[in-house]
Parts: sequence; C-alpha cells; structure tokens
Amino acid sequence: MFVELMPLLAGRTVLITVAKVDDKTLRVNVIPAQAKSDENPALSTPLTYTGPPEELDAELGKHLAGYVQTHQQTANTLAEAKATMEAAAKAAQEEAKRKAEERKKATVKSPTTTAPAPASTSAPQSPTPGGAVPSSAPTGTLGLFPPSTPEPAPTQSKGGLAL
Repeated sequence: MFVELMPLLAGRTVLITVAKVDDKTLRVNVIPAQAKSDENPALSTPLTYTGPPEELDAELGKHLAGYVQTHQQTANTLAEAKATMEAAAKAAQEEAKRKAEERKKATVKSPTTTAPAPASTSAPQSPTPGGAVPSSAPTGTLGLFPPSTPEPAPTQSKGGLAL
C-alpha cells in the first residue's frame, strides 16, 4: 500500500484515516494536502474506500495505484494547460505591442508621405470644353458678359457614343 503512495508523497503530505463503519466494514480515506495555496483543488480530491478488512487488504493497493496515476495525470494536464495559457497570453501581449509600435510608426511617417496628395486633389479644374462660361458666374457683371447663357454644343451620336 505504501509503495503505491510514494509518487503522491513526493510532492505533498497525505492524510490517511481509517474508521469502523460496522462490525464487518471499514472506511479508509486518503486525503492529499494542497502543496501550494494557489494549487487547483482537483489535486486534493480525497479517495474513500469502504469494505471488509480482507477486501481492503487485497484491493486497496490496486485502488491506490490507480488513484495516484490519475492524480499525476491530472497534475500534468493542469500544468500543461497553465503553460499553454501563459504562452498564449505572452504571445498576445507581444502581438499587441508590435501592432502598437507599427501604428506609432505609421502615424509618424504619414504626414510626410501624404502631404503632396492633398495638393494634387485641390488643383483647379480643367476649363470647360468649348470655352463656355460656367453657369455659376454672377449674372449682374455690368455688361462684361452677355446676359444670356450660351447654348451647349450639340453632340453627335455615332455608334452609341456621344462625340
């Protein structure tokens, strides 16, 4: 029985209680203590086995071996999950930091690269075809322009396209 408990005892204290249930039955509790205060409570789940003394002598060792194996697998799984979550959190923090630095670099470089672009969009429009005066010209211009607006040039249609 104690050989089976040795792997569990390597990292923690184990409390074993034995109680008499009735004249022919005993109850054995194997309770692993928490190794650290922040340890997952699943690692301190007790094992309780109830039966006659002869059965306990014959079977308790097998049950303890299975319990210890399950306990170790649970501890390994929890440690792997914790390491995976910590690695994912670190990767997410690094990615966020990298993106923040890229945004910072982009905002520093953007005024020098985008300065010429607005100047080209604010260039004056090309003159209207045929030298026509835009219709937004003021009408009361003291005889400098004729009072009527010129007619638009007629368009000829050839093959569906206006020329």
